[in-house]
Amino acid sequence: MAKAAPKVVIVHDWLTAYGGAERVVLALTDAFPGAPVYTSVYEPEPELKKALKNITVRTSVLQSFPSWLRRFHKWFPVLRVWAFRKLDLSEYDIIISSSSAEAKQVRKTRPDQLHVCYTHTPIRYYWSHYDEYKRRPGFGKLNWFVRILIPIFMPGQRRADYAAAQNVDLFIANSSAVQERIQAYYKKPSTVIHPPVDVKRFQPARTRDDYFVAIGRQMPYKRIDLAVAAATKLGVRLNVYGNGSQHDHLVAIAGPTVKFFTDRSGNASDQAVAEALNHAQGLIFPSNDEDFGITQVEALAAGAPVIAFASGGALDIVDDNVSGILYTAQTVDAVAEAIKKVQQKTFLPGTLQRKAKRFEASLFTTKMRKVVSDAWQKRA
Repeated sequence: MAKAAPKVVIVHDWLTAYGGAERVVLALTDAFPGAPVYTSVYEPEPELKKALKNITVRTSVLQSFPSWLRRFHKWFPVLRVWAFRKLDLSEYDIIISSSSAEAKQVRKTRPDQLHVCYTHTPIRYYWSHYDEYKRRPGFGKLNWFVRILIPIFMPGQRRADYAAAQNVDLFIANSSAVQERIQAYYKKPSTVIHPPVDVKRFQPARTRDDYFVAIGRQMPYKRIDLAVAAATKLGVRLNVYGNGSQHDHLVAIAGPTVKFFTDRSGNASDQAVAEALNHAQGLIFPSNDEDFGITQVEALAAGAPVIAFASGGALDIVDDNVSGILYTAQTVDAVAEAIKKVQQKTFLPGTLQRKAKRFEASLFTTKMRKVVSDAWQKRA
């Protein structure tokens, strides 16, 4: 009699915005059909809700909070630890957590269960970027209050995060930079599987327009302010897509050549991003030590070279002077100089598109199935 296939469950930190981590969750449901998704809070923006319409989503006790309070879910890391620990996942054989926060806190209830953690990064505000978050928490007028709370809660939260990591059976890192962080902060080995990117939805224009693009959540560590300031200094056209806590500041420092685009939800739609990148002269991606940076791959798929800070996931994606320009100082002058280099150099859209194919979604699915299956067979 054939042995029954293991039951798989996917656990994600929260499902609200439609970003790179949420696209990974969707790809995991493709790799493991029928697996339900558990999360702390389910308050999806329209595009994410549409993408999840055929997926079973189950929530933690935090979902019982009033709707207005759920919107502030990121304020509750201590409660998220508690909520994930309370989830009963006893019916599942393989637990796959998708985590840049507390999803890895879920607990196994049987000794034969396997916990695989796809790690977008060890929690940035506890570990790799603690000092930066303390300086600029990203809560606007409430930053002063958050700065007081951070040192109080941080030691206990770090201990809880480290302890949860020790109970993970297999770590999968989304980039080489994250692999190094997992080893540094959790003292655990990991396998690198890059996130899935839908490279086929881009159609590079042979003749490029004269504008650059900056895309992403407008948070302090994304450093979109550098792109805005550099474009303003050079008088270069820059189209900015997205929204976030720094939006008003970015608008205030922008010159006349910088334009901002958002959809009704306050973010950039997939269609708008694709159209912008297909014709852009390049993407400016100044994020400070980004975990991976799916937008960089999307730019290459659209035939646009990438200007990126030489750290984090960019080192896995961008070949300096081949598929873009890497710069080494987080300054306006460094970004401006990189923009000039792109303007002076010829990048062939077809070549860039081929570079992007290393990150096709189908490769992610194949690799995830194999790595999880191998781990399960070793455990059985």
